Amino acid sequence: MTRPSRANARVLDGLRLAVTTLTVLPLRAGRVDRSAAGVAMTVAPAVGALLGLVLAGVHEGLRAAGSPALVAAGVTVATGALLTRGLHLDGLADTVDALGSYRTGPAALEIMKKPDIGPFGVAAIVVTLLIQAAAVTAVGPWALVTAWATGRLAITVACRRGVPAARPDGLGAMVASTVPLGTVLAAAITVAALATTAVPGRPWQGPAAVLTALLAVVLLVRHTVRRFGGLTGDVLGAAVETATTVTLIAVTLG
Repeated sequence: MTRPSRANARVLDGLRLAVTTLTVLPLRAGRVDRSAAGVAMTVAPAVGALLGLVLAGVHEGLRAAGSPALVAAGVTVATGALLTRGLHLDGLADTVDALGSYRTGPAALEIMKKPDIGPFGVAAIVVTLLIQAAAVTAVGPWALVTAWATGRLAITVACRRGVPAARPDGLGAMVASTVPLGTVLAAAITVAALATTAVPGRPWQGPAAVLTALLAVVLLVRHTVRRFGGLTGDVLGAAVETATTVTLIAVTLG
């Protein structure tokens, strides 16, 4: 196999990994390793944008059919959870439970591995879904695309070079430090450019929302690395939901 064909295979494996990890689409699995993971974490914002387009279609379709604003928003947010298996919400709950325990290192990681959800985690899910649904009632379709793309851009940012894994195995170990900083910057610029359409008449507000969300993700990842010793799959889920929610809040302001 020639060098170009190996590179193409790596990209295809990474694309399949991104879609199968971030959505419910049943694609045939390709090779799963850190090389493919790096591609998958790089293209995560594109998968998020596609999810956002689907959700925008769901929301606009319900509104056109006469659905009340809050009902349409609730169904849209619920559809987003279904299309991702609720994976990111689960990661958010586990991360918040571990942070709420005030434990560090292996003790905190053990809490994250438990199958049940504690009161902190339940509260985090409820508040997150409530805020997202409320925000969706007040924004347009391109704001949804921006929010879901930014949510997955959080994965790219969290997996940047220099962020260690908390465990020697698991999703965190496979994806941690797989995305070069230059690639992170290019992905952020691309999503920020997309975000200029998020708020009609205010082309600056969408990019500002993206930057605000990424700042929240950087702070979250820094804090969890300090508390847990590194990145985990649950932290990635928490980063996704944090970035999506912060973006939705920011584009509703004013």
